[in-house]
Amino acid sequence: MAEIIQKDGTWTFDGDAVHIVPGRDKSVGLLRQTLGAVTVPLQALAGISHEPGRKAGRLRLRLRDGADPLLQVTAGRLAEASDPYVLTVESDRTGVAEYFVDEVRNALLLDQVDAGPAGRYLLPGPAVPITAGAGDGTAAFDGSRITLTWNWKTEEAKSSGGPRSFGVEDLKAVEWFPAVGLENGYLRFTLANSTSSAPDPKYDPHAVELFGFKKDPLMALVAAAVLARLPHPSAPAPVEAAPVHELAKGPASAPAAGEDHDALLRRLRELGELHRSGVLTADEFSAAKQAVLRRF
Repeated sequence: MAEIIQKDGTWTFDGDAVHIVPGRDKSVGLLRQTLGAVTVPLQALAGISHEPGRKAGRLRLRLRDGADPLLQVTAGRLAEASDPYVLTVESDRTGVAEYFVDEVRNALLLDQVDAGPAGRYLLPGPAVPITAGAGDGTAAFDGSRITLTWNWKTEEAKSSGGPRSFGVEDLKAVEWFPAVGLENGYLRFTLANSTSSAPDPKYDPHAVELFGFKKDPLMALVAAAVLARLPHPSAPAPVEAAPVHELAKGPASAPAAGEDHDALLRRLRELGELHRSGVLTADEFSAAKQAVLRRF
């Protein structure tokens, strides 16, 4: 086991995962303090590095693309003080940091971990329920529903409609952008039935406008908690089920009689996949399977 303890936090590697506990130093951002302890499984890692400096260095984890909903939704826009995967290392602990790096790298090599994009989230995202107030509103998420409420800074055109509440199943996307310079940021939820372009966050009843204050990064935690419950970006698009009699027929070009048995067997396997993925109910699968079997 390898461990490094700093004012910025404590990182421990047990061979299977890196366990991160944020410190209580004033340099630790509010997002990291609120997020709390994080466990990063070895399979979620793409690499690790130690960046030495004159006064202090940085220990930095690099996660695989698509492995963590927080990194997915922030897309490199988190300030370093808010990044849970960066640890400030005092100059007299350089040797410990380098040993930690070697231990993690050796485990990655031994386990032959693929550093490429992940096909699913390997971290669960922030714990729910979660609530954050910043900018012109408060966002609350209980694991299934999002509720947006407004404050005195909200434009009347948006607040006049009252609080907004919608389920995860109603969503198409969630976005978080921090304020940059004179440009405000936002947390925005896009509904699945939305057909028009989204209005300015100041007037959008499904968005919280962010003004660049201390609590703004907490909205990224809400966004990540919601994103973790949406389909992964690499997930295939949902397939609309065809009528059972059409599923049984297979490709339109297949002959009605004297069909090749291999083609029929492939069709049975396809039906099994559709059933396991939930596209076909048990009754539909049974009826379609019997229709194919009759054609042998």
